[in-house]
Order: sequence, then C-alpha cells, then structure tokens
Amino acid sequence: MFWWFLVDSSCSSLPTGACRICSLYSEQGLGVATLSTLYASVLLSSMFLPPILIKKCGCKWTIVGSMCCYVVFSLGNFHANWYTLIPTSILLGLGAAPLWSAQGTYLTTMGNLQAEKAGKLGKDVVNQYFGIFFLVFQSSGVWGNLISSLVFGKMSTQEAIPEEQLMSCGAKDCLMGPAATNSTHHPSQQLIYTLLGIYTGCGVLAILLVAVFLESLEDKLENERERKPRPPPLWSTLLSTFMLFRDKRLCLLMFLPLYSGFQQGFLSGEYTKSYVTCALGIHFVGYVMICFAAMTALCSLLYGKISKYTGRAALYALGAAIHFSCIVVFLLWHPNPNQLPVFFVLSGLWGMSDAVWQTQNNALFGVLFDENKEPAFASYRLGEAIGFVIAFGYSSFLCVSTKLYILLGVLSLAVVGYGTVEYLEAKAASKVLGAETKNQTEEEEMKTKM
Repeated sequence: MFWWFLVDSSCSSLPTGACRICSLYSEQGLGVATLSTLYASVLLSSMFLPPILIKKCGCKWTIVGSMCCYVVFSLGNFHANWYTLIPTSILLGLGAAPLWSAQGTYLTTMGNLQAEKAGKLGKDVVNQYFGIFFLVFQSSGVWGNLISSLVFGKMSTQEAIPEEQLMSCGAKDCLMGPAATNSTHHPSQQLIYTLLGIYTGCGVLAILLVAVFLESLEDKLENERERKPRPPPLWSTLLSTFMLFRDKRLCLLMFLPLYSGFQQGFLSGEYTKSYVTCALGIHFVGYVMICFAAMTALCSLLYGKISKYTGRAALYALGAAIHFSCIVVFLLWHPNPNQLPVFFVLSGLWGMSDAVWQTQNNALFGVLFDENKEPAFASYRLGEAIGFVIAFGYSSFLCVSTKLYILLGVLSLAVVGYGTVEYLEAKAASKVLGAETKNQTEEEEMKTKM
C-alpha cells in the first residue's frame, strides 16, 4: 500500500489541494475556475467511468492509469494558465473516481480472499485492510503538509493580529469583517517549482511501484471468472451505478459519503481560514493539518483492528459524538492566539472522527454490496463529490455559523440513515436465523419419527 502514500503526496487529496489551488492562482479567477472544472469532472466520472474501466482494465491498471492523471495535473502547474490548468483539471477529475473505486474494490476483494483462507469473517478482515490502508494514506498528509510548510515557511511573514480581526474570527466570520492581515505574500516561482517537483517525483515513483509490484486481482480470481456467467452488456455496466440505487439501503447510506465531503470541506476550508489563519496566521495551517492527519492515520489503524470486537455501530456512534461535540465548540468558541493548544486539540479530535468515516464507510459499502462492489464504490465517490461541490459552492456566500448548522443537519441525516440500515440488516439476519432454526427443528422431528 506504499503506492497510495506516494500518490497522495503528489496532491491526490482534493480538499487539501483545493486550498493550495485557490491560494496560488487567485488572480482573474483561475483558481476558482480550476476547482469548479475539477469537481464537475469528478461528478461526471463518478456516474459512468468506474464500473466500466474496472471491468475492462482490471483494478490494477485502472489504478495506474488514474494515477497518471494526477501526475499530469502536477505537471500542468509548472506553467499555470488557463490552457494548462483547465484541461489537466478535467483529466484529474475523470481519474479521481476510478482510482478510489478501484482501490476500494481491490481492498474488499483481497480482504474477503484472505478471510476465506484464514477462516475468519470477511467484514473483520476488510475492516482491518481499510484501517491499514488509511493509516498509510493519511500519514501522507503529515509528510505533504510538512514539506509544504517547510518550503513555503521560507517566505512567511508573521505580523501582529489586530484585535478588530480577532472579533470576526470563528463562527462570527461572515465575509464582512476586516480582511486578514496575517497572511503571506505570493511565493516565488522557485519555491513553487521546488514543491511541484517533489510532488511530481513522488507521483512518478508511485506509478512505477504499482505497475511493477502490485499483484493483479485477475490472476487471483481466474477460477472464479470461469464459474461466473457471461459479463453483462456495455450499456448495463455503464448504468450500473444508477441501477444500484434501486436498493433502498444505498439510498439511506448516501448521507454518509455526503457528510464525508461536507466535513472534509469544512476542515480544509473554513477551519483553516476562519479559525487558524484568522487567529494564528497562515504559517500555522500546515502544522495544524499535520496534527489532524497524524491522528486520522493512527485512529484508522486502531479502528481497523478493534472493529471486530466493538462492531461498526459503536465506532459510528463514537465518530458522530465527537463531531457533534466539535461542531458545538466551533459555534461557541472565540479563537484567540493565547489558546494555541486548543487549535491542535480540535484538529486532532476532528481527525479521530474522520478516521471512522474513512475506514468504516468504505468497509461498509464493500461488505453490504459485495456483489456490486464497483458501482457501490462509484456511488460512494459520487456522494462525496456532491458534498465537496456543495461545500465549495456556498463557501463564499454563507457565514461560518450557518455552515456549521448545515454540517450538523447533514450529520444528523447520516446517523439516522445509517441506523435505519443497521436495523434492516439485523431484521433480515434474524429472519434468516429463524428460518434456519425452523428447518433444523423440522429435520430433527423427521429423524425422531423415523
């Protein structure tokens, strides 16, 4: 899984990359236009591409091809203008959904195969696999933010924060307060090239590692393919993402990826801007995000290991409780430079909960829709992309307090939807168990009569 650590270092994390794009290319609306194009491409890609690419190319080569899209986007940033960033952002968006869908399918399938060999429950091994995966994936946020903080830290200017600005920080930020004065000047081209060179080099190395060392799923599933019926026609594969929505469980669960997109957008946008930058300065953003990424990485591994003892419902309850508490604090708290540890504590707590959404959501979709993994993960990416788009769309128009209430509402819907699915699953399992017990009783009675 080292390949994913590397590819994320080349800016595969869309919300984090979004902050850098808007900051670096704010002139003439290029940053906003790039992000708008990128998210539109992600939505389009999520609807159609993942199932058909995975079926035609397999998980491994879908991953390799999609990773190339990320490297091309990094290359486009070396000479950033409308003619390089817009086309490469389209390409990046088209590659994002197949990449995530392929990795989800790959981990779920490998987890089930390993569980079959070891005589364990498939959902336990899949949970553990996703825990390890997100440990490596989120740890790249530590190194990526550390690299950017060290590179851009060379040109940071630390100025005293006026009291008038502090009054408009946090939930009070309504885009009408005084402009932040504790920001940095635009970085030099040499610093930008240094950072882009590091990210691009990591991306190229990642592609080579995956292409050479990642084991192909098709080789492991050769015997299963022979027993399967003829694959469905192309039009059926193309529409499989939408056809899966006939399953009411998926409709109820879609609030989970939607909330995942909302909460990541809030952290990387509102928290970094209206809390950290406003009260501490932009030079602290990278270090606060390192705390978030480190906590998410460690908790991802922890949740993957303990889920077989606690069950996923307990972890979801923990994640919801932490985020609910943090949202209430964000609404009531008035950020101040004298409260430096609080910024890191809140970031770490947000990471603890984010680890639940990242590990358990992916494992849940893989376990519940085992027969339709490709369209299920494509639907997940579609929901998450919609969350990103909505959060990005209202970012410049609403007060932070309003955004927090929206976040709280979506979290509530996600909890209710997930709880309903768990109830339906438990009800279905009890019916199956009851039928099996009845059949066993009838068989024993027949033997007694004979």
